[in-house]
Amino acid sequence: MSSISSTANFFDRPETKLLVPPLNFAMVTSGIYRSGHPLPINFPFLEKLKLKTIIYLSEHDLRKVNVEWASRNGIKVFHFRMENCKLPFVENDPEAIAAALQVVVDSRNFPVLMHSNKGKHRVGVLVGAMRKLLQKWSFASIFDEYGQFAAGKEDSDIEFIEIFNSDLQYDPKYAPSFLVSW
Repeated sequence: MSSISSTANFFDRPETKLLVPPLNFAMVTSGIYRSGHPLPINFPFLEKLKLKTIIYLSEHDLRKVNVEWASRNGIKVFHFRMENCKLPFVENDPEAIAAALQVVVDSRNFPVLMHSNKGKHRVGVLVGAMRKLLQKWSFASIFDEYGQFAAGKEDSDIEFIEIFNSDLQYDPKYAPSFLVSW
């Protein structure tokens, strides 16, 4: 009969190391990923992505363990302070979304992970703005994707994506392949 400790030792062996993605992890498009706040258990999984950049959307400072991990792995961290818009009278920050999109329009930053606390609303707004401005998706498709991650539509987020606009500047030499320009 095996014990729990022998099972734990089995999973600690390098040849059976489990890779655990962060909460709400998904590929957005080639070279861009989204998720909730990574925990140390997620670091081996994220290392397989060979990230160059992290975009962090939160009013809170990045945890020390995450800062140290990113530094050890040569990952640039862009922290855009955004409050949790689920609170009353708090709205999405168009300047933070525009600044984050400026990072996304430069393929030298790829692969990039965009994350917030749970990877739902703030990241959903950023992805929605990216889909609208950079990929020219229909609103129906944008809102459907938002709803899949946000577990229901937040009217204020949907409205923000719909009215958000920004004059993004990019170098065509480093423009990502998914960029649709008309």
